[in-house]
Amino acid sequence: MRRLIIYICVICCSLIAHAENYPHRSDYLWLTVPNHADWLYKTGEKAKVEVTFCLYGIPQDVEVQYEIGPDEMPATSKGKAMLKNGRAVIDMGTMRQPGFLDLRLTASVADKTYKHHVKVGFSPELLKPYTKNPADFDAFWKANLEEARKTPVTDSCVKSDKYTTDEVDCYLLKIRTDKRHSVYGYLTRPKQAGKYPVVLCPPGAGIKTIKEPMRNHYYAKNGFIRLEMEIHGLHPEMTEEQFKEISTAFSDENGYVENGLDDRDNYYMKHVYTGCVRAIDYLCSLPDWDGRNVFVQGGSQGGALSLITAALDQRVTGCVANHPALSDVAGYLDQRAGGWPHMNRQHNMLTPAKVATLQYYDVVNFARRIKCPVYLTWGYNDDVCPPTTSYIVWNLITAPKESLITPINEHWTTPDTNYRQMLWIKDHLK
Repeated sequence: MRRLIIYICVICCSLIAHAENYPHRSDYLWLTVPNHADWLYKTGEKAKVEVTFCLYGIPQDVEVQYEIGPDEMPATSKGKAMLKNGRAVIDMGTMRQPGFLDLRLTASVADKTYKHHVKVGFSPELLKPYTKNPADFDAFWKANLEEARKTPVTDSCVKSDKYTTDEVDCYLLKIRTDKRHSVYGYLTRPKQAGKYPVVLCPPGAGIKTIKEPMRNHYYAKNGFIRLEMEIHGLHPEMTEEQFKEISTAFSDENGYVENGLDDRDNYYMKHVYTGCVRAIDYLCSLPDWDGRNVFVQGGSQGGALSLITAALDQRVTGCVANHPALSDVAGYLDQRAGGWPHMNRQHNMLTPAKVATLQYYDVVNFARRIKCPVYLTWGYNDDVCPPTTSYIVWNLITAPKESLITPINEHWTTPDTNYRQMLWIKDHLK
């Protein structure tokens, strides 16, 4: 059953510590309130935003310069507004095609510059992908999974005493995923013997360690076996300096997503995608798996990999994803926002050959194929994984789906939202 939840964040002490738009212990505060409560308009409707700027909580009479432009694209108009009693209303205009407009604000007070932005949507339910659906997409991934599975899943498993508690056991794993690749992960499970559902958590972007493996300990406390994995085959207890050296070898922390992009068979992300399925193979081999429930959950790159794994593996019974990356990446060729890693910003990265490869790896073509229930979360002010691409993914999912839309959010979720995702998983146990 399809259900849409619109969740508008309010200012509260618990949120301030996590929000970029409401900085913790900051002297200044922006408030931007669109004249539609859900921040959504029909194409052709005009959007107006009341803007407030405060210092020390006191509204300021100050000139604000602004730019208005489509999501992730250059400004199409500029202007100035004088705040009176700290407030002004700015007319953002409209869009004739589905998408998002971004109001980018700048105020200068006492030689300091303060910036803010707010995005509103126009008929985003009508957004469609630029990325094409290759005729041999399913055959390509079937063949690659069959090849990976010629290598039996094996693992080394060491109990991690520093992350084990009276209620939760934690293990550091190394899982062989094909003849060339392995991944590391932390497995947490309830200490009490029993049969439990499993949850795979792929990582966000970057070449980095798995930080704070016990931050989601509440999964094990609620009766789940959870595997928090990395994708590069790098021991998570390496030093930060070692991780930095390796990322430098890729040209930057996210350079791996460009590696081999001219050839679909040699693209770096191929073994990452099959590796996530092999991690499911491992979880389903555990003697304490309940034999029924398999979930994937992650954010950003991890959100992308969760959706991809749900499409590739029919054993997955539920998928939870935040603001998925790698979504309609070539959308910039349609003169609108594309997804992370924003390859339009780098020279010669959206060539015909690379775009052809991306068709086999873009989330949009996996979203079309998902059959299990999906819970998707995204914010409108996100410049990393823009709302344009999150909506495109949402629009393509035909499986039972629910959404939690948090318009104010940039590229983050709150601990309350993350815990709510676990409760959604719990509600969808078979």
